[in-house]
Amino acid sequence: MVVPSGVERVAGEPVALASPFEVAEALGLPKPTPEQAAVVAAPTAPALVVAGAGAGKTETMAARVVYLVANGFVTPDRVLGLTFTRKAARQLSDRVRLRLRRLGGSPLLDRLDPSGERRAAVLTTEPVILTYHAYAGRLVGEHGLRLPVEPGVRLLTETAAWQLAHRVVSTWAEDIDTDKVPATVTGYLLALAGELGEHLVEPTALRKHAEWLCTMIENAPKTARQRDGLPESLKAVVNAQRLRVNLLPLLEAYQARKRREAAMDFADQMSLAARLASEHPEVVRGERERYGAVLLDEYQDTGHAQRVLLRSLFGRGEPMPVTSVGDPAQAIYGWRGASAANLPRFVHDFPPAKKYGLLTSFRNPPEVLALANAVSAPLRASGLDVDELRARDGAGPGDVRVALFDDVRQELDWVADTVAAQWEQHLDTSDEPPTAAVLVRRRSDMANIAAALRERGLPVEVVGLGGLLDEPEVRDLTSALRVLVDPLAGTAAARLLTGSRWRVAAYDLAALWTRARDLAGSPSRQAVANDPLAVIADALPGEHAEQAGLADALDDPGDPTAYSAEGYRRIRRLGAELSALRRRLDQPLPELVADVERTLLLDIEAMARPGGVGRAHLDAFADVVNDFAAASPSATLPALLDYLYTAEQAEDGLEPGEVEVAENRVQVLTMHSAKGLEWHIVAVPHVVKDVFPGRKKSSSWLRAVAELPADLRGDAEDLPTLRIAPDANRKEVEEALVRHEEDFDERRLVEERRLLYVALTRSEHSLLVSGHWWGETGDKPKGPSAFLTGIREAVRAADHPPADIAHWAPRPAEDDPNPLASQTKTAQWPTDPLGKRRAAVAEGAELVLTALDALRESNAQAPRVEPPGPPSSTLTAPEPEFEPPPEPEFEPEPEFDAEPVPPPEFEPEFDPEPEFEPGIGPESELDLEPGREPESVEPEPEPEPEPEPGPESEFESEDDPEGWSRDVDVLLAERAAAADRRERVVLPDHLSVSQLVELAADPDLLARRLRRPLPFPPNPLARRGTAFHTWLEQRFGASRLFDLDELPGAADEGAAPDTDLTRLQEAFLASSWADRVPHDVEVPFEAEIDGLSVRGRMDAVFADDDGGWTVVDWKTGAVPDEDRLPALSVQLAAYRLAWAALTGTAVEKVRAAFHYVRQDHTLRPADLLDADGLRELIRSIPN
Repeated sequence: MVVPSGVERVAGEPVALASPFEVAEALGLPKPTPEQAAVVAAPTAPALVVAGAGAGKTETMAARVVYLVANGFVTPDRVLGLTFTRKAARQLSDRVRLRLRRLGGSPLLDRLDPSGERRAAVLTTEPVILTYHAYAGRLVGEHGLRLPVEPGVRLLTETAAWQLAHRVVSTWAEDIDTDKVPATVTGYLLALAGELGEHLVEPTALRKHAEWLCTMIENAPKTARQRDGLPESLKAVVNAQRLRVNLLPLLEAYQARKRREAAMDFADQMSLAARLASEHPEVVRGERERYGAVLLDEYQDTGHAQRVLLRSLFGRGEPMPVTSVGDPAQAIYGWRGASAANLPRFVHDFPPAKKYGLLTSFRNPPEVLALANAVSAPLRASGLDVDELRARDGAGPGDVRVALFDDVRQELDWVADTVAAQWEQHLDTSDEPPTAAVLVRRRSDMANIAAALRERGLPVEVVGLGGLLDEPEVRDLTSALRVLVDPLAGTAAARLLTGSRWRVAAYDLAALWTRARDLAGSPSRQAVANDPLAVIADALPGEHAEQAGLADALDDPGDPTAYSAEGYRRIRRLGAELSALRRRLDQPLPELVADVERTLLLDIEAMARPGGVGRAHLDAFADVVNDFAAASPSATLPALLDYLYTAEQAEDGLEPGEVEVAENRVQVLTMHSAKGLEWHIVAVPHVVKDVFPGRKKSSSWLRAVAELPADLRGDAEDLPTLRIAPDANRKEVEEALVRHEEDFDERRLVEERRLLYVALTRSEHSLLVSGHWWGETGDKPKGPSAFLTGIREAVRAADHPPADIAHWAPRPAEDDPNPLASQTKTAQWPTDPLGKRRAAVAEGAELVLTALDALRESNAQAPRVEPPGPPSSTLTAPEPEFEPPPEPEFEPEPEFDAEPVPPPEFEPEFDPEPEFEPGIGPESELDLEPGREPESVEPEPEPEPEPEPGPESEFESEDDPEGWSRDVDVLLAERAAAADRRERVVLPDHLSVSQLVELAADPDLLARRLRRPLPFPPNPLARRGTAFHTWLEQRFGASRLFDLDELPGAADEGAAPDTDLTRLQEAFLASSWADRVPHDVEVPFEAEIDGLSVRGRMDAVFADDDGGWTVVDWKTGAVPDEDRLPALSVQLAAYRLAWAALTGTAVEKVRAAFHYVRQDHTLRPADLLDADGLRELIRSIPN
């Protein structure tokens, strides 16, 4: 080992001149705990750190890096840190760099290294901190030709890989002997490809194993009492093996398609990197020379290929400081390829590794830890090498409650009531709402939980695509998308027809269905009854030669007399909307989805939801669509719908990549998604039998098509072994298979217990754990699972109970029926769009009408003032008096129960929307005013004064949680403002940064665009700017998505011509920015300025030597004239304030600049607006 300068050697081991405590004191950081100090100052050899939940592992890893650098063991650029998510990599990188900057300015280095070499290294170099996959990608990029892999291969995102695999499956012409739909087969194909890559298995080995097992089962001699044919249980195993083999040609086609398109997926990336490390010693030598210290985060979640990669690179040869951090009690991703045995095997893979522990939780109160330790006790008893967690000194008390209820509805009420009460209690002592989450095991439970919370007035966010699809506004949107391309999507069409907007009655729906049968040529019921052959033909499965569905009937509803007058009008209007949308199906997917959202008025419906969560769900769905479209510009709507189907069916798949804790809403998400996060309030409902843990399912490879046989996996030594004697008869084979499945089921239950441990340790203060006896369906009670029963027993056995048993319902009698299943379920049809809010809305509407009547009376009594104008002899049109609209905003529900009798010669009332609204054009004058979504106020001829509000019109905010008084004020203000001849456009609740710049430069232009938003024409110059920004993003190693209205370069005037990308790239490489490494790129943000939400994305952020920051926006166009700079500088002002807020840095330490690439000119505007300046810009809009 090379001993750094200034370090003494005692008994063969260097002795550092600065302890972890001295380093922390010199950097102004809290003193580490003894546990942390032991890890930080560990010898420069492999070390295994078992870090419990909330034990400060990120802080300890950062301190370890600084300790090694300060004492000269390694320079910053020779430190490699690996973790799983980009978020975790950013967090670790930020902490390390911040501490290294402090170290660079600390007098400690003068004492440790008078030569100044270490300070120079600290100030000029940085550590390399990446995700595991990014590091594997770097290896493949640098050494791929050794395999060989062509350079420049693009990495497919999970969405892009799904699209490519789906195209292979959809165009496959051969039979694979399955009745599964293409979306399901696509899921099988991707999962199987991932398993083969993760465990470095060749398809030929899989084929041989399947042939062996099928032969063993089919050729095993039957016993005397067995039938000749195989029993169904054995047939299922054989069918699964053969379907897996039948997928191999599809797999080969998928791999060939990737090679043709010069692409690879994540499984390819990791398996290729593992091959490079294990087969090419020169790669190992290069990496060990490059890095002198390695940090491995969340090592318990690594898979076999990652283990092979890291062991080959850093586990062989001379020992080096490889620090692996993980928690075996949080190994919950076995279903995704992770091997829980990797963590304990670290000491064998990286000799002579020593084990350390971080078991003091800085997150959880003692009461929460007591429950978590009780849950993990069976894991420790079965050999899990981890001690109990303990609370930090001075940790405050927690609030833990456990409950069991008679039925699931009582449980949901208790959870929602308790969360709402704790939410309000927190607001009584804090200006900010608490963070809160409800963690579920099944996605299907999300919708009911979210609905119960909303009934209590809480803002709710459903996290994850699977749960997101169950949100009402998103379900309406996806139903419309299905109807557009699938005329037989009857369920989706029925949802639209019977939803809150159209409310088509049962009579009209039945008539529409009859019309669909007529269009399909199906015989009527009477005809079928009279013709026995028709009965048989109608009952046979399969597709008819001619098919039609409700969507076809919407296009051609037929005879109006078959419907009620109102029902026919609504059907025609919906049909016209869908027809218009079909004519626009050639739009890119994001524009099409936004078009459908606007056409269905879902954006307005979402705005009516309290807290803006409806809009948040639509925005989250838009992000999914943007991601899908970005993965393949030629993505089609049917492919998107298949992707959504896959997401909906997968219980654990398609999880959100990185989840952020929201501070202003209750988040509902799966327990897997919650790992690594923490909330003030956490609820864990439905800890009942067959839910958590779930019922036994095809949890092993014997029946799960997409899983590899256990003995082919890289971690086979840690898995149950299938033992079948060569001469076994059929009964013995069947018994061996049953034992094997039971062994795998025990492993599944162990992972479920670890998942509960993860869920419990998410709580910072309040924790609710609950269950129920009766579900919504079923004739047998569920009751508490072993998990919930164990928690209750632990609470009752404790000397100082850590939880309150809020309620514990007794077991129902043996013959008791399910009280929920026996209840008659009723629902109003057509659906009332206002639901339980109808009484409040009606009351508010009455108040508005009363105020309007008073206003009209006061205007009638006021003397009329003649405005200046032509002589009285000139004829003028009479001024119309203000009249309330002829129909209320929400029309009363028609009485559809009685059979309608349409009037003779009925003509449907359908007026297609005009292409241009009269009176709105370029010549119209427009004003901007702050407020809600863009909308117009029809000008009124005569100005009328606003009346003085009386006591009855004044509302207190605490008595008006839904904001009715505000809405009344807005309506009255609109009425008074209608006298102004200028058209008024109301600002939306949020603006992009480009719109903020436009507001400063030309408010009238912004007003016209908000009033009638139109797509920009295709612009090759903007596309070139976008291509340049994409090249920069790839060069800097980022992988971020951006919104359509944030396409970089799209707003650049005079951008480079389409053939000029190379010149732009060369100009950048010759600039002073080319050699600088950004701290972050494509940084999204959302900031609130004077009540207005401003959203944007910063191109790049650089760390300055003085500890400050520089935000840079790349420009591919021409340098602007000086008179345009004040408005353009608003963009940099917003970026500067956003970065200061994101990092907690003083605004004065954040600089901002435009860099005009072609001209190699960096423009740093002086006197950028501060927060007050931007507020003044917003407030300059006339009220």
